[in-house]
Amino acid sequence: MTRVYLDTSIYNRPFDDQTQPKIFLETQAIILILQMVEARLIELVSSSVLEYENGRNPFVVNQQSMERYLQIATLRVLVDENIRNRAEQLEQLGIKSIDALYVACAEASQSDYFITCDRRLINRCQNLSLIVINPNNFIFEV
Repeated sequence: MTRVYLDTSIYNRPFDDQTQPKIFLETQAIILILQMVEARLIELVSSSVLEYENGRNPFVVNQQSMERYLQIATLRVLVDENIRNRAEQLEQLGIKSIDALYVACAEASQSDYFITCDRRLINRCQNLSLIVINPNNFIFEV
């Protein structure tokens, strides 16, 4: 079964301004991805990093929505020393610290895909063994 790690940009995209075509299309793809998770067609990975970031979200509705999906994840990654070390290596590639932790967690969980709306992060992760992809491209690929 395909295993996916979604960063916080994915969970929050449905709450962004839907009048922008790019955001609207990404939201539609995200809805399909989350439906695939609920139907157990793909396996969702959660992590202590996602839980921490979600806990800092000032928007209660966004926070509750993300929490609902994190609870149905079939695998939860806890940050350990190996993940921290890998995140530090990823930061050397110009990846922001929180994103580096996400990617390190996705790698540690042996996720097939890391899905994000962050184009800059996708570009910085092109040389990794992990596939870092936009939600629209994921839908077309899977």
